[in-house]
Amino acid sequence: MDLVMSLWSRVTQTSEPLGVPLLLGSLALGVLLVVLPGTWHTVRHAVTVVHEGGHGLAAVLTGRRLTGIRLHSDTSGLTVSKGPRTGLGMVITLLAGYTAPALAALGASWMLSRGYSAGLLWALLLVLALMLIQIRNWFGLWVILVGAAVVVAVTWLAAPEWQLVFGHVLTVVLALGALRASLELQTSRRRARSGQSDADQLARLSHVPGLFWVFVFVLVALACAIADAWMVVPQGLLTR
Repeated sequence: MDLVMSLWSRVTQTSEPLGVPLLLGSLALGVLLVVLPGTWHTVRHAVTVVHEGGHGLAAVLTGRRLTGIRLHSDTSGLTVSKGPRTGLGMVITLLAGYTAPALAALGASWMLSRGYSAGLLWALLLVLALMLIQIRNWFGLWVILVGAAVVVAVTWLAAPEWQLVFGHVLTVVLALGALRASLELQTSRRRARSGQSDADQLARLSHVPGLFWVFVFVLVALACAIADAWMVVPQGLLTR
């Protein structure tokens, strides 16, 4: 019982907000990681993990049977579930992919705005542990284990201030990464024309053009990013 209470205390502890210079530096670093081509390929793996996790969670919640998740070195991924190929459950499962990183960033922003950086890190560890059970390829296993190692190191070794820095950087990567990935989806659809993207599959199910679904993904990512900024950035800076 003492161990449980100690763990709960660690998970729910709060920390003081970052000073403005360190906060803005953290946000700027997150922006650079997404904007720069060299770093984007690396951090996009984090976006893909949440993307595929979104598919998996939606599949389970809608009664489908999740059979496995694969993560690839080109930052793509694949989540396989069994169930009806049409219907609301399949639509929700497909919708959950591109929207998941944006919604995850929104939740992270809420936690960080209230000082729950430790809770955010433990939530990340839980997500990675659940993903680990479903991973079905070696590269995906490598990505999850490296991600878990980084989060464990920050959780146990970093001071609360630096846990907040890590949380803010990751939140920006997920928020802007969701927006960039959604915008890039239309480019990849024009190039590949395979008809296998989430937007194309939604188009076949709903009889609504794939471009509409790309717009939905971009709109959700943009709305969440604006809400993230409103929660995380001090109001005085936003209203100047």
